[in-house]
Amino acid sequence: MSALPGNLAFDEYGRPFIILRDQDKEKRLTGTDALKSHIMAGRTIATTLRSSLGPKGLDKMMVSSDGDVTVTNDGATILKLMDVDHEIAKLMVQLSQSQDDEIGDGTTGVVVMAGALLEQAETLLDKGIHPIRIADGFEMAAQCAIKRLEQIADNFPIDLNNLEPLIQTAMTTLGSKIVNKCHRQMAEIAVNAVMAVADLEKRDVNFELIKLEGKVGGRLEDTMLVRGVIVDKDFSHPQMPKELKDVKLAILTCPFEPPKPKTKHKLDVTSVEDYHALRKYEQEKFSEMVQQVKDTGATLAICQWGFDDEANHLLLQRNLPAVRWVGGPEIELIAIATGGRIVPRFEEISADKLGYAGRVKELQFGTTKERMLVIEECRNSRAVTIFIRGGNKMIVEEAKRSLHDALCVIRNLVKDDRVVYGGGAAEIACSIAVAEEANKISSLEQYAFRAFAEALEAVPLALAENSGLSPIETLSEVRSRQVKENNPALGVDCMLKGTCDMKEQHVIETLHSKKQQLVLASQLVKMILKIDDIRSANESEGY
Repeated sequence: MSALPGNLAFDEYGRPFIILRDQDKEKRLTGTDALKSHIMAGRTIATTLRSSLGPKGLDKMMVSSDGDVTVTNDGATILKLMDVDHEIAKLMVQLSQSQDDEIGDGTTGVVVMAGALLEQAETLLDKGIHPIRIADGFEMAAQCAIKRLEQIADNFPIDLNNLEPLIQTAMTTLGSKIVNKCHRQMAEIAVNAVMAVADLEKRDVNFELIKLEGKVGGRLEDTMLVRGVIVDKDFSHPQMPKELKDVKLAILTCPFEPPKPKTKHKLDVTSVEDYHALRKYEQEKFSEMVQQVKDTGATLAICQWGFDDEANHLLLQRNLPAVRWVGGPEIELIAIATGGRIVPRFEEISADKLGYAGRVKELQFGTTKERMLVIEECRNSRAVTIFIRGGNKMIVEEAKRSLHDALCVIRNLVKDDRVVYGGGAAEIACSIAVAEEANKISSLEQYAFRAFAEALEAVPLALAENSGLSPIETLSEVRSRQVKENNPALGVDCMLKGTCDMKEQHVIETLHSKKQQLVLASQLVKMILKIDDIRSANESEGY
């Protein structure tokens, strides 16, 4: 047998095989050691996110390998951008992502909750309780907490004539975000956007009809809701009118150019006459295409492809304003908004396929040459665009993420109109209920119940800590008042408004989000507690 440099070797028949080196240094973690390793990784991730929880939570700056900077306190975004090696830490990242995909909010809270459960599980393991009994106890406790959430939830009827409660809910979501300096304005924009596209009979919201567009420059306060579509393009010719009214749009996915054969082709121009004949043919074709569009009564052509200067000049001469290089998603959104049909060939264009918009205008920004096109007062006004302004790219991107969270919360309320109160009030109420249930259990699971009750208090503790309050004193006071007054709306006064009643402060969270956090956190912890064997080539790398 001959060995080559590296890990590849050949036997006497010339067949290659791989040699695994350093087998003597390989380590294997089993049993409690493996579980402790998992718990340490999960707790590290949770501790990182803990300081970002709540309205006074701090932001994180993430710098990618190529130097891109992101400043955010959105849990899902932080974890997505973190460079994580440990497999259990990757599960925590996926936990936050699944909360974001399903709910859109509570991505930090769910990770803090899972970290607190892992911390409690470690204490129970040290007492000698089997991990399966702990996992089963946590699952039972989660069901008990969800039952308590159902009891304390308030109905939240959605009334199009009174959007104030929805706005208050959106303001709760935006309270911890960078946009909180104009946070009522942003909440109103989010509510109006969702209400414009919501189908209240089916209790459904089509997010495809809400588009978020951002442009650097201006202030956050300049952010506006456009009941139509904004396209990051301008009119194809600078002399075309900058504003059009009562517009009939021809939406084209065919280019303004002479037809070409599908196969490879070559044309030799050998004389001046041939050149003139070719040029005349092209002019006739351009003229015919423009006339076909004009004959339908169209007053604006929106084209997915480009066209050359000759076609552009001809469009200007024939008084047919045009926009070129409009992307596929924008084309589809314009078609939905204006009620038009996308036309793939000039021969198929007709008056009944045109879309309608009350106004199309070109926006200009500051001293730059950047322009955008706004299509408003459409036939199908359900398509809306939130146009975000900000001092730099980071602020615009964070405002987009913040508004996405607010949109998701309002959508959840349309689907399920039950709410609980924030500021840790719901968690404290559930903690009290789970602790009381533990006293009724005679089996070993009572320890897991009490541990779950303690883990639930991690959220209000973190909120108090991040708000500069004394965590233990604040939690003890709120907890005792909840028991005495039987008021599950009492939470941590993070904004120092002088009352702990979250109902008075209008700090509202959706029931659906809270339930999902409990379910996902308990499921993940159960999965981690069932893994008791790790094999690693080097214990210090990744474990």
